[in-house]
Amino acid sequence: LTLNIAEVKTFKNSKNMLCFAVSPGKSLKEALLWAQSEDRLTAGVYESAKIMTDDPDSVSFCVLAMDEEFQCDIALQIHFTLIQSFCFDNDISIVRVSDMQRLAEIVGDKAEPLEDAHCVLITNPADGSWEDPALEKLHLFCEESRRLNDWVPEISLPER
Repeated sequence: LTLNIAEVKTFKNSKNMLCFAVSPGKSLKEALLWAQSEDRLTAGVYESAKIMTDDPDSVSFCVLAMDEEFQCDIALQIHFTLIQSFCFDNDISIVRVSDMQRLAEIVGDKAEPLEDAHCVLITNPADGSWEDPALEKLHLFCEESRRLNDWVPEISLPER
């Protein structure tokens, strides 16, 4: 299942499905960069689990990343299952990306490579404001995906 996310407007097609004009990957990149600029990103499986345990209401969006080299990592798969379950139970939008290296490039520091980009969380702004249109598009994308029984949709991140 591949859905596209709109830059500005949404509309319904003949099957009453929401349709969008911009790729979800572009919206994800924009949301990550915006959250990073506001210091609202948490990267790493254990760091993310700690935030989810300590303050689940602060989490707005979750990105799980898996590369082929980690496909057989049973411990990581168990963590992913627990994180997914937590997100479902707490109404947190969640997506998968298949290029962990690209995700690490987007959210990591250029001077110091990111060690663990398997899980990245976007937390809510401290002041409660919601002025991130890219994140809102991603929430709509996830909502529509769930409506179509795709509970953890996969998104392709744009190239550099």
